[in-house]
Amino acid sequence: MSQVSERYGTDKSSTPAFALRGVVEGFYGRPWTHEQRLDVIDFIAERGMNVFVYTPKDDPLVRKAWRQPYTGEQLERLGELAEACRRRGMDLVYCLSPGLSIRYSSADNIAELCAKFDSVASLGIGFFGLLLDDIPDELQHDADRERFDDLAHAHTHIVGEVFAHLQGKDAGNRLIVCPTAYWGYGDEPYVERLGRGIDPRIEFFWTGRAICSATIDLADAAAVTRTIARPVTYWDNYPVNDVAMGGELHIGPYRGRDRHLYRFSTGVIANGMELFESSKIAFATIADYLWDPEHYDPEASWAVALRDVVASDADLDAFAIFADNVRGSCLSQSDAPMVSAALEQFTFEQETGDARAASAKLVAV
Repeated sequence: MSQVSERYGTDKSSTPAFALRGVVEGFYGRPWTHEQRLDVIDFIAERGMNVFVYTPKDDPLVRKAWRQPYTGEQLERLGELAEACRRRGMDLVYCLSPGLSIRYSSADNIAELCAKFDSVASLGIGFFGLLLDDIPDELQHDADRERFDDLAHAHTHIVGEVFAHLQGKDAGNRLIVCPTAYWGYGDEPYVERLGRGIDPRIEFFWTGRAICSATIDLADAAAVTRTIARPVTYWDNYPVNDVAMGGELHIGPYRGRDRHLYRFSTGVIANGMELFESSKIAFATIADYLWDPEHYDPEASWAVALRDVVASDADLDAFAIFADNVRGSCLSQSDAPMVSAALEQFTFEQETGDARAASAKLVAV
């Protein structure tokens, strides 16, 4: 068992700072395999996480074909994910993204949405997500424009209908919503109207000041909390590297998050990469932060994560050097801090001292 597992998997003497601590499969690109999902559930559970969010953007049954029910092997596999989470004391959050085609004014469309949630509830799932991100920010259908003032009005309506339905089925059911405007200063009119218009028991996803936020500080969290009258759950777009970030390898440590963020947030759900094994390095450091952010040390956590994930001790030193030289991401402006520092020192010593000695030092890096 790893050091992280020993700390969070068996030692329950401490209490985690954040209530929700988890991972979301929510990237654009080839979804993880069923076996990889089962693997990641075990991996993050051992590190004290308690949520796995299922909503791969390129799973047609989640987004494009959201009305279509799960059948056969698809239904069986979703049930296996739910059971794996239950065994680990985790919640499986099942999300739908109907916003590209749904008519908000259509009772039939809302009934279809609720029926899809009901079909997965039969597997013992009681935590659901309604994701309204990455869709047009204006109403598209004539019937919707006639009935609703704007998108905020329509979304308040549909979220209310879905939550009422879920509560009618089981008062213990939970719902989390991702708004269309899911990043910014937190005081945007759409965000305020939606947040104030829906039931206060409904949870709320937010990514911070940007889609991929370099920092998330307490002032940002307090601002959006005041606006929507509830603490947010951060959908943190790290280590995800989809779309324009495809050339980046996000295996550096988690950083830039306020050590008191838990005071205005229910938790953090980290969006993974299509690169499944590589995602684990960041996930391990995120788990450390979420358990004890006030004492979190990014570099110390990263050293343990690398040792945890790299299969062979013989490969660890080489991989650590490689990892240190591909740190560039929204969380790290420097792509190769160790080499950059060595080059800066070499330049200085070459100009002011022994050029041969400076070259020898550079080669040793």
